[in-house]
Formats: sequence, structure tokens, C-alpha cells
Amino acid sequence: MGCPMDKRGENKHDIIDKDLYEEFDDEELYELVQEERRKALARAKEERDNPPKSPFPKWMFWLIAFAMVISVVGLLPQTFSIPAIEFLKTSASLSNEEMIQEYKKAVVVIESENSKGTGFAITSDGKILTNYHVIEEKGTLTVAFPSHGLFNATVVDVYPTIDLAVLQVDGGELPHLPLAEKANIEQGDAIRFIGNPLKFNGIANEGYIDDVIQLDSWNEEVVMIKAPVYRGNSGSPIIDENGEVIGVIFATLKHETSGKVGLFVPIDLYYKYQKNGDG
Repeated sequence: MGCPMDKRGENKHDIIDKDLYEEFDDEELYELVQEERRKALARAKEERDNPPKSPFPKWMFWLIAFAMVISVVGLLPQTFSIPAIEFLKTSASLSNEEMIQEYKKAVVVIESENSKGTGFAITSDGKILTNYHVIEEKGTLTVAFPSHGLFNATVVDVYPTIDLAVLQVDGGELPHLPLAEKANIEQGDAIRFIGNPLKFNGIANEGYIDDVIQLDSWNEEVVMIKAPVYRGNSGSPIIDENGEVIGVIFATLKHETSGKVGLFVPIDLYYKYQKNGDG
């Protein structure tokens, strides 16, 4: 992998979560927020249709309501440590960058009958890279591009031992991401990734390289990152500071010294297994 790190992360009893399911609280929070939003919209419609007869000026009421909302929203991040709020704030900030806006166009939602994951196009003719566990034992696969719509996908290559798979869609000229020739990484290197965590789509986030690790169930070394990785990030591209994809997220791990980390397959392994035709 071209990694000069001296230290090799080891964990004889790896606790790997391929579903990337960090905490149910975040998804539950999202549902609660959505429910409150629906209630607020219903109340607003009711008030529009049946305005109250009151001497209190309506503009004053809305001014006070707006001030209260701003106050509560402003206090939430300081009052509660809610990862969902933090990663959405980070994504909103990163999404102002032109590169991230362009890269999002190539990051897809991969859906089957009862699951959702992430993948990304690596060629303009519709070749998609994702995790093997995202498409394993699934029936019909649908790939959704943010700006090019839905496509039926065919599995063309699988590499189960490194949890990668390649899909193909027929879509003509499609946006795609540049792959690095080699995953040259160093501890502390900044990385970014784009995926579909929880019930959100096209979420950009960032973190940094923590270490490499030899998992007890793998023959190859993979890379640990300190970053907010959640369910649905399976198949997300890891992007280096040069704007090139250096790997694919596939799991999270509770490491004995680094704590909760994300794991990604370095792009070198994709090239290696593709060349050798290893399944």
C-alpha cells in the first residue's frame, strides 16, 4: 500500500460490523425530527386555512416563533452530543466545495428488496465499485445516480475475500471518480468520503488515516480511519487530498487502542485481485 507507518494495528478478537451500525439513536433521532416536521407542517396548514381571531399581531407571533426556533437549534449541538447533527453540519459545509459537488454525481445508491448501500462509478460507461456484502445474495439490484436516474445493475465481478464487487449499468456517458494508481497513505493523512448513511443520501464527510491493521479473518491488510462512519456507508469511496479514490469503506471496528474506527479496502487490493482474477 506504500504505507510508511511503523506500527501495525493488531486485534486478536476483531469486532467487525459490516452493517456499519453505530448507534440506533441517530436513526431514531432522524425519525423523530421527521415526525415533528410533519406535525409542524400540518399545524401551519391548519392555521393558514383557519386563521385565529386574535388582536395579537400575526407578524409578532411569527417573529417570536422564529426567534425560538433559532435559539433551540443553536443550543442543540452544545447541549447534546448528537453525531447525526454533527455529520450533517460537516456535510453541508463540504458540499459548498465544487469538487464535492461534482463527486457526488458519481456516488450512487444501491438498492435491493430490503437493503441500501453505497457505490460509485469508476468508468463513464457505468462500471460501479461497491462492497460484496452490499450485493451478496440479493436479487434485483437498482442503482440510482443523483442526476441521471435509476438503472438496473448486473453483477460482473466479485471479490468476496476483500469484500468488493463490480456492477455494470447501461447508461452511456455517466459521471465517475478518478482512482489513484496506488494508495499512498500516511498516519494522520486527511481523507474525505461520500455515501448514503442512515436514511440520508449524498452525505460528504471527513476524517484522517489512523493506521493499517491485519484483521484476524483477513489475509490482507486494510486501513483504519477516524471518521463518522454509519450504516449505509458501505461502499463509500475514500478520497485523498489529491482528489483520487484510494479505497472503499466496508466496515467499522471497535479497536482496543484506537476505539471506534472505520475500515477501508485500499485500492491496491482491487487492482491486485482484478489482475489475478481472484474471487
